[in-house]
Amino acid sequence: MEKIEKLTQMQKEVDDYIQQFKAGYFSPLAQMARLTEEMGELAREINHYYGEKPKKLTEKPKTVEEELGDVFVVLLIMANSLDIDLAKVFEDNMKKFYARDSHRFERVDEGKSIK
Repeated sequence: MEKIEKLTQMQKEVDDYIQQFKAGYFSPLAQMARLTEEMGELAREINHYYGEKPKKLTEKPKTVEEELGDVFVVLLIMANSLDIDLAKVFEDNMKKFYARDSHRFERVDEGKSIK
């Protein structure tokens, strides 16, 4: 339950940050464009670290962690603007995964069950 509360706190912190600006939240379409942009930057970093495309010497150093963080914050912003409680969404999705995928993949310990 502590993890769920932390996610709720993160959404609140992001909302407090956004509320200090007159512009407030951007439109869902603008946010989707920003999320897409951040996903592209994440994909680029993954390609540099794990793919065949090395960074140019002139490119600023960034990390997969940094770009994933950007994606996460933009996702929190988008959820807030659409009044979506990500803690509830997380709980609902995990229930779905446990029910749907519990026997989908070979388990590390076949004798061990989850939830």
